[in-house]
Amino acid sequence: MLLQTMVPGTPYDGSRVDALLVERGVTARPDGTRVWRLKAGDVELGELRENGLRVATELRVPLSEKTELIREAMGEALMLAALAEVRLVDPQLGRSVTIQEDGAVADQFLRTARYAGEMLGLPEAVAARYEAPPEGMQAGTKVLLVLIAALFLLYFLVSFLLDGLRG
Repeated sequence: MLLQTMVPGTPYDGSRVDALLVERGVTARPDGTRVWRLKAGDVELGELRENGLRVATELRVPLSEKTELIREAMGEALMLAALAEVRLVDPQLGRSVTIQEDGAVADQFLRTARYAGEMLGLPEAVAARYEAPPEGMQAGTKVLLVLIAALFLLYFLVSFLLDGLRG
């Protein structure tokens, strides 16, 4: 999620957001990443820059099969956005969000977490909920190999018969 200016294209002043985050106990790790500790877990904060200019404050919620953290982060971020006179944008939905849309945000979050867990092999995204793909060849691969073997066998049989006829 992103905290951005109310009017797209206008300069973003993150100092107001930063001051409010400090009031809420945001701490910085040695690597420079800021962490906002909420009841349901930690949210990492970053700066989104374009052409060297800060355009948003980024809230990164770790992928999980649970929605408590994303819902809490969204509620807290919306309160922060109201105080800082900025808007909360969910890039996955491609629009600004309100508290009434926490269900849509949580659903999209779960879809992303499932995709990361299933397709990208990130078990931390959806903790051991999905099994690894089955080992061995798939049925389609086996059929393709049998067809190739049958073609080779047919080729050698026809070649042998033609050689026998010639001489």
